[in-house]
Amino acid sequence: MPGLAVTKAAALCAAMAFVAAMGPASASPAAAPSSAAAQAVAQPAKDTVLVDCSSKPQVRPADFILACGDGNSRLASLRWTHWDADSAKARGVNWVNDCDPYCAAGTFHSYRVVVRLDQPQDWNKDPQQQRYGRMTLTFPGDRPERLARTVTYSLWN
Repeated sequence: MPGLAVTKAAALCAAMAFVAAMGPASASPAAAPSSAAAQAVAQPAKDTVLVDCSSKPQVRPADFILACGDGNSRLASLRWTHWDADSAKARGVNWVNDCDPYCAAGTFHSYRVVVRLDQPQDWNKDPQQQRYGRMTLTFPGDRPERLARTVTYSLWN
């Protein structure tokens, strides 16, 4: 029985949150723009996005998982110096598991990295949205022993 009470309470809270988000019933809709120019101002262009492992669009993420299957490579502490419709650039850290003796028992190591995104293209999930299609990582100092100084990846769609 206590589980049923918790379920009912959770459902009631969710319903109340939904009603609160909808606003008062007497609220009138916003007036429509009177011209095409006003419409263009009201709807700014969408940023080109970086699609993550969960197929969620990201703009200037602070962290990003590269190895979606096992999480053994991720970008962290990203500081974006550039982000526009054609390309983006950041500096951060690439945390990589050495998988020694095997990945579950491996050790994560950090490497300074410069990240560049480019090749914008339509996103299959939302064709009106552009997403970056390629990521290039450049390691200015130490790097994972199995990787070249610069590596390029095609990004998922």
